[in-house]
Amino acid sequence: MVTFDEVRGLAMAMPEATERLAWEAETTWRVRDKIFAMGTAESGTVSVKATREDQAELVASRPEAYAKSPYVGRFGWVSVALAEVEPDEFAELLVESWRQIAPKRLVAAYDSARA
Repeated sequence: MVTFDEVRGLAMAMPEATERLAWEAETTWRVRDKIFAMGTAESGTVSVKATREDQAELVASRPEAYAKSPYVGRFGWVSVALAEVEPDEFAELLVESWRQIAPKRLVAAYDSARA
Protein backbone atom coordinates (compact mmCIF):
# COMPACT_ATOMS: atom_id res chain seq x y z
CA MET A 1 0.00 0.00 0.00
CA VAL A 2 1.20 3.48 -0.87
CA THR A 3 -0.04 6.63 0.84
CA PHE A 4 -0.66 9.93 -0.88
CA ASP A 5 2.10 11.49 1.25
CA GLU A 6 4.50 8.81 -0.01
CA VAL A 7 3.46 9.66 -3.57
CA ARG A 8 4.20 13.31 -2.87
CA GLY A 9 7.64 12.46 -1.47
CA LEU A 10 8.54 10.25 -4.42
CA ALA A 11 7.30 12.78 -6.98
CA MET A 12 9.06 15.73 -5.39
CA ALA A 13 12.32 13.76 -5.25
CA MET A 14 12.47 13.72 -9.04
CA PRO A 15 14.75 16.34 -10.64
CA GLU A 16 13.05 19.70 -11.24
CA ALA A 17 9.70 18.39 -9.96
CA THR A 18 7.09 20.90 -8.85
CA GLU A 19 3.65 20.45 -7.34
CA ARG A 20 0.62 22.41 -8.42
CA LEU A 21 -3.10 22.22 -7.71
CA ALA A 22 -5.14 21.99 -10.92
CA TRP A 23 -8.83 21.81 -11.72
CA GLU A 24 -9.60 23.08 -8.18
CA ALA A 25 -8.88 19.76 -6.46
CA GLU A 26 -6.31 17.68 -8.34
CA THR A 27 -2.69 17.64 -7.22
CA THR A 28 -0.34 17.51 -10.17
CA TRP A 29 3.39 16.91 -10.21
CA ARG A 30 5.25 18.45 -13.09
CA VAL A 31 8.64 18.72 -14.67
CA ARG A 32 9.10 21.98 -16.57
CA ASP A 33 5.35 22.55 -16.36
CA LYS A 34 4.45 19.20 -17.96
CA ILE A 35 2.43 16.80 -15.79
CA PHE A 36 3.98 13.41 -14.97
CA ALA A 37 1.58 12.39 -12.17
CA MET A 38 -1.77 13.56 -10.81
CA GLY A 39 -4.37 12.56 -8.27
CA THR A 40 -6.23 13.34 -5.08
CA ALA A 41 -5.76 11.94 -1.59
CA GLU A 42 -9.51 11.35 -1.32
CA SER A 43 -9.72 9.17 -4.43
CA GLY A 44 -6.96 6.81 -3.38
CA THR A 45 -5.64 6.81 -6.94
CA VAL A 46 -2.84 8.54 -8.79
CA SER A 47 -2.46 8.61 -12.57
CA VAL A 48 0.93 8.22 -14.22
CA LYS A 49 2.05 8.31 -17.85
CA ALA A 50 2.90 5.00 -19.47
CA THR A 51 3.30 3.75 -22.99
CA ARG A 52 0.10 2.35 -24.47
CA GLU A 53 1.73 -1.08 -24.49
CA ASP A 54 2.65 -0.86 -20.80
CA GLN A 55 -0.81 0.47 -20.00
CA ALA A 56 -2.44 -2.53 -21.71
CA GLU A 57 -0.16 -4.98 -19.88
CA LEU A 58 -0.75 -3.37 -16.48
CA VAL A 59 -4.53 -3.22 -16.85
CA ALA A 60 -4.70 -6.82 -18.13
CA SER A 61 -2.39 -8.19 -15.44
CA ARG A 62 -3.98 -6.55 -12.39
CA PRO A 63 -7.32 -4.83 -13.05
CA GLU A 64 -7.82 -4.36 -9.30
CA ALA A 65 -4.73 -2.13 -9.22
CA TYR A 66 -4.64 -0.51 -12.66
CA ALA A 67 -7.15 1.11 -15.01
CA LYS A 68 -7.10 3.47 -17.96
CA SER A 69 -7.22 6.99 -16.57
CA PRO A 70 -10.33 9.05 -17.29
CA TYR A 71 -9.90 11.59 -20.10
CA VAL A 72 -6.19 10.88 -20.73
CA GLY A 73 -6.20 7.08 -20.81
CA ARG A 74 -6.17 7.15 -24.60
CA PHE A 75 -2.66 8.63 -24.36
CA GLY A 76 -1.37 5.81 -22.13
CA TRP A 77 -2.13 7.25 -18.70
CA VAL A 78 -2.81 4.65 -16.02
CA SER A 79 -4.79 5.14 -12.79
CA VAL A 80 -3.06 3.33 -9.95
CA ALA A 81 -5.11 2.23 -6.91
CA LEU A 82 -2.65 3.11 -4.14
CA ALA A 83 -4.05 0.48 -1.76
CA GLU A 84 -3.27 -2.26 -4.31
CA VAL A 85 0.41 -1.58 -5.06
CA GLU A 86 3.65 -1.83 -3.15
CA PRO A 87 5.86 1.26 -2.72
CA ASP A 88 8.67 -0.11 -4.93
CA GLU A 89 6.20 -0.97 -7.69
CA PHE A 90 4.68 2.51 -7.60
CA ALA A 91 8.09 4.19 -7.45
CA GLU A 92 9.11 2.39 -10.64
CA LEU A 93 5.95 3.54 -12.43
CA LEU A 94 6.45 7.11 -11.24
CA VAL A 95 10.07 7.25 -12.39
CA GLU A 96 9.08 5.88 -15.80
CA SER A 97 6.31 8.47 -16.05
CA TRP A 98 8.77 11.25 -15.20
CA ARG A 99 11.22 9.86 -17.79
CA GLN A 100 8.57 10.10 -20.53
CA ILE A 101 7.75 13.71 -19.70
CA ALA A 102 11.14 15.17 -18.73
CA PRO A 103 13.46 16.69 -21.36
CA LYS A 104 16.03 14.24 -22.75
CA ARG A 105 18.99 16.13 -21.28
CA LEU A 106 17.45 16.06 -17.82
CA VAL A 107 16.81 12.31 -18.13
CA ALA A 108 20.41 11.77 -19.28
CA ALA A 109 21.72 13.75 -16.30
CA TYR A 110 19.48 11.74 -13.96
CA ASP A 111 20.70 8.46 -15.47
CA SER A 112 24.38 9.42 -15.25
CA ALA A 113 23.99 10.52 -11.61
CA ARG A 114 22.50 7.11 -10.74
CA ALA A 115 25.17 5.09 -12.62
